[in-house]
Amino acid sequence: MTTTLLPIELKRYQKHLNLPEIGQEGQIKLKNSKVLIVGAGGLGCPVLLYLTAAGVGNIGIVDHDVVDISNLQRQVLYTTNEIGKHKAKSAVAHLQKLNPELTFDAYTVALEYSNARAIIEEYDIVVDCTDNFKVRYLINDICVSLGKPFVYGAIHRFEGQIAVFNAVLDPEKGQRGPTYRCLFPELPGEIEIPNCSDTGVLGVLPGVIGTYQASEVIKLITGIGEPLKEHLVMLDLLNVSTQKIKVKRRADAEEQARQGLQHRQQVAVKTNEPSKISVQELANRLMNNEEVFLLDVRERPEYELCHIDGAVLIPVSMIPNNLKRIPADRPVVVYCHHGIRSANVIDYLFAQTGRTNLYNLTGGIHAWATEIEPEMATY
Repeated sequence: MTTTLLPIELKRYQKHLNLPEIGQEGQIKLKNSKVLIVGAGGLGCPVLLYLTAAGVGNIGIVDHDVVDISNLQRQVLYTTNEIGKHKAKSAVAHLQKLNPELTFDAYTVALEYSNARAIIEEYDIVVDCTDNFKVRYLINDICVSLGKPFVYGAIHRFEGQIAVFNAVLDPEKGQRGPTYRCLFPELPGEIEIPNCSDTGVLGVLPGVIGTYQASEVIKLITGIGEPLKEHLVMLDLLNVSTQKIKVKRRADAEEQARQGLQHRQQVAVKTNEPSKISVQELANRLMNNEEVFLLDVRERPEYELCHIDGAVLIPVSMIPNNLKRIPADRPVVVYCHHGIRSANVIDYLFAQTGRTNLYNLTGGIHAWATEIEPEMATY
């Protein structure tokens, strides 16, 4: 553990050192800290930039995704020439230039039950910058089981939320603050989860919320101010309003987390991965006039911009009320923009009906346009 700052660090962090609340003691705490950021997207970019600039000594980045042109409207860490490259690796390349004295770990994998504990236990604080509810609940349950705090952030259209979960309130009594499950006990069904591909998001919103998250991390590490250990802050950029609500820890918080992890273990053992079909295989089947039901689960404006001939449009939100329109006597190929929403729809249909005639189109309509119909409009 480092007990001093190097001459170059005294210069770099001068403005922090001038703050009595931080000073050299606080800056050394930052230097010795290890923080894991899960998700290097809209929220992760500002968190990574500010924690790197602040001098957090060891920063881990978990993200299996690659940069897409549609990310650049809000994911300000990346550039156009990095499209198609791993976000975690690209992020590290930029951050090392910003602060070469730090250590960075890039995990180009999805955080899941099989690897979450091994990754998270190496860090002091976890920052939830994901837009995936399953991952968020997994982060919560692992952090509760390991006794680690995590900083939560979420965005939707023009609104965002920030909180600090499972943080120590009273070190002597071992008392901790509320967990994510204390606020939202149950994982919502896949069909209920909003997606920014469907609803959109104001580009600057993750910058604002992510900066709040970075601030909470710095407060936790240095011990200054009043971190959001027992509060949830909700912010609306359209009218610049904020709400701050009190959250209490449930008596069964540990049991909730334990049951959550137990369920994950059971699912990992007997998971039913949706069957997949490539765009080339689908094209061949259609060319051979095979009976295939094409289900487009995007929104109508997306469908009107481009779709596969013969596809039936039933947006995600309308699926529960239209189950009878989806045949059970022939293959059903479900597609969306990139294949995420369609996979969620297949999970929902399997849970509701047990159908096994469902296939997710790998890469979605974007892959179809790229590989099969290059004259098709893309977005």
